[in-house]
Amino acid sequence: MDQRRDSLAVWAASQISRLTGVDVPAEIEMVSGDASFRRYFRLRLQGKSWVCVDAPADKEDNPKFVRIAQSWRAHGVHVPEVIATEYEQGFMLLEDFGDEILWPALHAESTTADDVRLLYQRSIDELIALQKLPHDDLPAYDDALLRQEMALFPDWLCERQLGLLLSETTREMLKRVELVLVDAALSQPTVVVHRDFHSRNLMLCADNKIGVIDFQDAVAGPVTYDLVSILRDCYVRWPDELVSDLVTSYWQAATGAGIWNDSLEALQRAFDLMGMQRHLKAAGIFARLNLRDGKAGYMKDIPNTCRYLRDVAGRYPEFAELCTWLDTEFLPVLANKLTGSQT
Repeated sequence: MDQRRDSLAVWAASQISRLTGVDVPAEIEMVSGDASFRRYFRLRLQGKSWVCVDAPADKEDNPKFVRIAQSWRAHGVHVPEVIATEYEQGFMLLEDFGDEILWPALHAESTTADDVRLLYQRSIDELIALQKLPHDDLPAYDDALLRQEMALFPDWLCERQLGLLLSETTREMLKRVELVLVDAALSQPTVVVHRDFHSRNLMLCADNKIGVIDFQDAVAGPVTYDLVSILRDCYVRWPDELVSDLVTSYWQAATGAGIWNDSLEALQRAFDLMGMQRHLKAAGIFARLNLRDGKAGYMKDIPNTCRYLRDVAGRYPEFAELCTWLDTEFLPVLANKLTGSQT
């Protein structure tokens, strides 16, 4: 028996009855869960539907989610309307954007290379709109948070997941890498940062709009963070030529919008180093999701995430020590342990 699901269904049905004047059965269907404690359900009535969110109040900051949703909608960003809330229980009723997530559209058999480029260009256009928004009311993506995120890599992936004991020399090397990455991040222009702006959190809505979801962790931070999230997505890898073209397209748009005021080469370096920070963080989070939360499905994305890290680090001489350690110690253990865990 799922008491929270039953309570959510009763509450959501009562809210929709109040709005429509129609008796609504307390019947909801599972839509999805995610990497957090939230769960999403759908309630249907006479050809219409709503999304019902179960977000436990002791684990999720629902008032922040609502504040961001209302602010971004008021500024023209296509996020779901919040129709009703019950903060004490952790329930929300949202506009339903449907089931067309960007991820499957990118990988459909009928999708051409031109289609992929167009879908990413539309996503970049939405990102530019997001980055134009005021960010004074958002928490800062500061030094402490950047370092806290990167610490997930040695703590959760290296030591707990892989059993790789790190020497003091290795830890000092990783600290030096962190210092370079933090400095690079904090030297960038500050904008609204979604923090998970990738193909599984973007929706294909009516009128060719890109819908934005899962934005409750938004902060004010480095301008390239969300660009990395969408173009170097942990769940997929596109040809370098396509990514480079899209970075150039973003540079042109961001320069025109006054968001970025430096060269394309400076943007590329900022993008690359921001990607290293995100991929260190993401690889650690995937291990934590497996070990702490029992969500083993994310383990398959660790190799791609770590390949991004190694490939980008290899482009910059200041990360030569990191590359040597990755090649001689980390990647062989990763390949052995993950292959062994899947057999």
